[in-house]
Amino acid sequence: MRLSEAKEITGHKSGLGKPSKMPGWSTSLSAFDCKTGSKLAKVEGSVCNKCYAFNGNYRYQVVKDAHQARLKALQHPRWIEAMTLLIGHYTDPPDPYFRVHDSGDIQSVKHLLMWVAVANNLPNIKFWMPTKENRMYKEAAAIVGNVWPMNLVVRLSAPMIGKEPPKSFGNLPTSTVQANMGVECEAYKRDNKCGPCRACWQSDVKNIDYHVQ
Repeated sequence: MRLSEAKEITGHKSGLGKPSKMPGWSTSLSAFDCKTGSKLAKVEGSVCNKCYAFNGNYRYQVVKDAHQARLKALQHPRWIEAMTLLIGHYTDPPDPYFRVHDSGDIQSVKHLLMWVAVANNLPNIKFWMPTKENRMYKEAAAIVGNVWPMNLVVRLSAPMIGKEPPKSFGNLPTSTVQANMGVECEAYKRDNKCGPCRACWQSDVKNIDYHVQ
């Protein structure tokens, strides 16, 4: 498969995203298509209520069109192969970190299992996926069993600002917003950049606590 074909299949005609905050590359979907997040966005005090991905550049039609192309691309039978090629091409081996969805979220159990396949195809790259889809994650994990890729860290996001994760999350990796627990995200001290920190990608870091943006 050619790189140009991989871009076309995955809906990334201009290549992968490059968030200024963090290392490596990323992909994104529209926050308006989040299953749980779009509902939380209507709840005052939720972490999604004032989500950055509902405003700014995300309102431009060209961005909306790109997100819809990527959403439609999930149905392509060669998506896993194409995304594997794309991420492998762009990722810098000395700093091999990738964020799954700098906006948006998984759409189904099948969608998450597609990312499991990509992570298995690229064992030298570390993947971090934040998600509100607790049930989808647990269903996917039950299907995969004990062979979940070590390089794919899925963090379940607590739904409310200032609150601990629900007990239903169990001992899975989590994230909170201003709950004063776990490892504090110190990006706010570095002009909103990760800098040398890679805690979000570490499965042994139980909780990351972010600040309200």
